[in-house]
Amino acid sequence: MRRADRLFQLVQLIRGRRLTTAHFLAQRLEVSERTIYRDIADLQHQGVPIEGEAGVGYRLGVGFDLPPLMFTQEEAGALVASVRLAQAWLDPSMAAGAEAALGKIFPVLPAATRAAAESLPIYAPAMVFDTGTQKTLQLLREAVQSRRKVHVDYRDVAGKKSRRVLWPLGCFYWGTVWTLAAWCESRQDFRAFRMDRIASLKTLDERFGHEAGRTLADFLRTVKTR
Repeated sequence: MRRADRLFQLVQLIRGRRLTTAHFLAQRLEVSERTIYRDIADLQHQGVPIEGEAGVGYRLGVGFDLPPLMFTQEEAGALVASVRLAQAWLDPSMAAGAEAALGKIFPVLPAATRAAAESLPIYAPAMVFDTGTQKTLQLLREAVQSRRKVHVDYRDVAGKKSRRVLWPLGCFYWGTVWTLAAWCESRQDFRAFRMDRIASLKTLDERFGHEAGRTLADFLRTVKTR
């Protein structure tokens, strides 16, 4: 990679994250951390407002921007593949959003890049999700984002029914089913729920915070230790 290209990518990586370490940048750009320190010093000398320091991390100052980017053929293809997957596996609202975003990107691509992306031989046949599961996915995704508690009527694998108040933490797709990772107030513990077994769902007005021991990061740690 030419140094000019590396410097451009360096700014892009820093711009895309709240705080970026030299170690992360070195791994992504396949150079040494010493090279990253030198490149950042050069960018700062050229007037790019990169804030931070070695050993802590870097971020881009407020108000700095770059000219509009042009996607490579590989990047454009990746976007097309992502939209096709979204249309097959996500709820209608998010799938439509992905399609709309792609519609804004395609008109500015060079003709050859657009043609190559559209002819990408990767397809995602529509999944057989019933409308109830799709609606459940959308409501839970929105509840996760707004950090609102939900009340569910659930049926487990044995057919046993229960009513629970959950703190929805994340939606996970396993190739054939969607599940919800949540903190269950009834069990006072983490639980995973198959969305196709949720008989009814109501989003509550009550919100939940970032309580230690009950976050998505805590849930993922429990999964890794099992």
